[in-house]
Amino acid sequence: MSIRENMVNIMDNKNRKISAPVIKRLPKYYCLLDELSMTGVERISSKELAARMGSTASQIRQDLNCFGGFGQQGYGYSVNGLMNEIGNILSVKSVYNAVLIGAGNLASAVAFHLEYLGRGLRVIGVFDNVPRNIGKNINGISARPMDEIEEFCSKNHVDAAILCVPKTIAAEAAERLCSAGIRNFWNFSRYDILLKHDDVIVEDLSLSESLMVLCYKISESKDKKSP
Repeated sequence: MSIRENMVNIMDNKNRKISAPVIKRLPKYYCLLDELSMTGVERISSKELAARMGSTASQIRQDLNCFGGFGQQGYGYSVNGLMNEIGNILSVKSVYNAVLIGAGNLASAVAFHLEYLGRGLRVIGVFDNVPRNIGKNINGISARPMDEIEEFCSKNHVDAAILCVPKTIAAEAAERLCSAGIRNFWNFSRYDILLKHDDVIVEDLSLSESLMVLCYKISESKDKKSP
């Protein structure tokens, strides 16, 4: 299948509902292919890819077939070709303007991570309602009072908001952001934005929940090893 045919398939499939588990696996494919490319690997079979992913060849093919499929029978996948195709699906080269809500340690770490990646979201404004955080430098951006968020959004093109504040503060912040026209959120707060705004796009990331899952797995592993 040619690149042009694949791009047509990608555009067609953007109008279809792709399951969340498939979408969540695509970044893992992309990162693994990027690693393989940097080590000089030029092509890989679905079986080899599955072994590295801890998956199955059938699962790999099913996932990629959601977007048209990119392999050739008897050849497998071009590592760079497949990485670029998945990159197009994920829009990895796109950069969207974001406001960072919170100027604490978590917010600083997230801003640094985004700056390091150099893609995805670009922080253009930082806001907080804690007096001691106002004026704090977050990757070259001075934190402003939360009261200025509406004016800032009206004067700047803002694609998304990153919530790095406690749940109680996030509720009010989300309301103000939604009122200002923000419809995309990267949410570290554990506040469920969709409870009141079912028309927004939210990617939730809870460090505490992830940590609890890890602790459960550690405990489960120790129980299995106990005599």
